[in-house]
Amino acid sequence: MSTLIDTLDAAGAKATFFVTGTLYGCIHNRADYIKKAVKSGHQIGSHTWSHPDLTTLTEDQITTEMSKLEGAFATILDGKKPTYMRVPYLSVNDNVTNVMKKMGYRIVLCDVDSQDWNGLTPEQSMDRYNAAGASGNGHIPLMHETVKTTPSELAPLVIAWAKENGLEMVTVAECLGDNRPYVKNSAERTDTC
Repeated sequence: MSTLIDTLDAAGAKATFFVTGTLYGCIHNRADYIKKAVKSGHQIGSHTWSHPDLTTLTEDQITTEMSKLEGAFATILDGKKPTYMRVPYLSVNDNVTNVMKKMGYRIVLCDVDSQDWNGLTPEQSMDRYNAAGASGNGHIPLMHETVKTTPSELAPLVIAWAKENGLEMVTVAECLGDNRPYVKNSAERTDTC
């Protein structure tokens, strides 16, 4: 995450990082990177505690997934929680939508999936951006900083593509004109996974 933050910062680009609690190790072990992202003007969003397909869970199970993550964010983000979340696997149904709404979240999907998670090379991912084009109101892309080539190869290619096409890379909240990407977090602070 740190390498990607540095790459984005050097280009004057902003991003939204959707963070899980345990998928890539304990979130508390990544707290410094999360704080660095926020300090640099990037946005942090929720991505569930353990990355399950929420459409297969009950309301209580979905609430637990998000509540555990809120506890970690209460500690890391000094009593704040994100108001945006991305559902794992981009999988959503009415139950998921209703629970997220009750919990004060706005669901973010993407319109360009780089498929970096699925083994596409950076060049193959760029084919997906080129196919999407640069017209209209821009894009909400899906990329993963945990894929080895994404921070070092794909991100610079996307940044260059955006600049060449007159697109500004901003956070989801900024794109939507929202000045409240975080709210007060009443969850009990947690320091463990």
